[in-house]
Amino acid sequence: MDGEEQQPPHEADVEPVVPSEASEPVPRVLSGDPQNLSDVDAFNLLLEMKLKRRRQRPNLPRTVTQLVAEDGSRVYVVGTAHFSDDSKRDVVKTIREVQPDVVVVELCQYRVSMLKMDESTLLREAQELSLEKLQQAVRQNGLMSGLMQMLLLKVSAHITEQLGMAPGGEFREAFKEASKVPFCKFHLGDRPIPVTFKRAIAALSFWQKVRLAWGLCFLSDPISKDDVERCKQKDLLEQMMAEMIGEFPDLHRTIVSERDVYLTYMLRQAARRLELPRASDAEPRKCVPSVVVGVVGMGHVPGIEKNWSTDLNIQEIMTVPPPSVSSRVSRLAVKAAFFGLLGYSLYWMGRRTASLVLSLPATQYCLQRVTEARHK
Repeated sequence: MDGEEQQPPHEADVEPVVPSEASEPVPRVLSGDPQNLSDVDAFNLLLEMKLKRRRQRPNLPRTVTQLVAEDGSRVYVVGTAHFSDDSKRDVVKTIREVQPDVVVVELCQYRVSMLKMDESTLLREAQELSLEKLQQAVRQNGLMSGLMQMLLLKVSAHITEQLGMAPGGEFREAFKEASKVPFCKFHLGDRPIPVTFKRAIAALSFWQKVRLAWGLCFLSDPISKDDVERCKQKDLLEQMMAEMIGEFPDLHRTIVSERDVYLTYMLRQAARRLELPRASDAEPRKCVPSVVVGVVGMGHVPGIEKNWSTDLNIQEIMTVPPPSVSSRVSRLAVKAAFFGLLGYSLYWMGRRTASLVLSLPATQYCLQRVTEARHK
């Protein structure tokens, strides 16, 4: 709702529960019937297996950036192109090498459905932009934000059609690989779409919205897989957007820079020291650093590096500003244009239908009989 502040996830919501440092001593289970193991012993046995699989000096792809938190927790940020088979392989390799405690992906709750849908369904969904989708986007985000979301979906659908590849493949691979790692948590790290679009729309004047919509509507440049791979140093979708919104710095700020801050915040939340389970309350607490893998578009990696060691004001970028005067005027103008066009279309169709009906021989005969009856 306009003017309301969206709350970021509470720290407890993103706290992983798995230790990570192989250098930390972990009690070994040397003997005994596995069925008689205590919960703590079973945990330590699985943990030991996980740490044996974790590479102390992992062989990581070139697209991975390593960050270290103040408490020693390590974060491996995989920069991806959203339409790239190589990026999917990079994600799989990184997770298998480092055996993380937490995997964070550049998705929010409004896009989480893509994780469990099969490739063919996603491909069909991405290529089809229906009236129902438009209505859903408008109901969810408001008129202008909904239209903006549909235009961006059109950009994604254009890339999908050109490449024959559904978006988000690297996130689905991350989801599958995280499920194979013992005690690994999976977190959504992106800012909610409604907040991003409402803040983006609020940053534009009426004419800027018109110019941006015009550029998105007539996007038709061909794209090849080679283009995608050349864009691995900057995500293809975000690069196309950056080219179109280059003259709108405020829009770039809300769509890219602010999300850099949000993603950094979520990665920091995941990268905290973790408490080992205790056999009893009398046993002293013991914490170890965590290992986190972040999967984000390559265009966000420089911003995450820049913000990693700075103080972040997360509340500021979660606030949806009230609509400006120009926004209210543009909303009324769009509604007036829509209903005016709808009314004219109905009027034109009515006239055409009436002319067609009156020109039919049967209609002419009936009218002639009615006229003759009146003159008698």
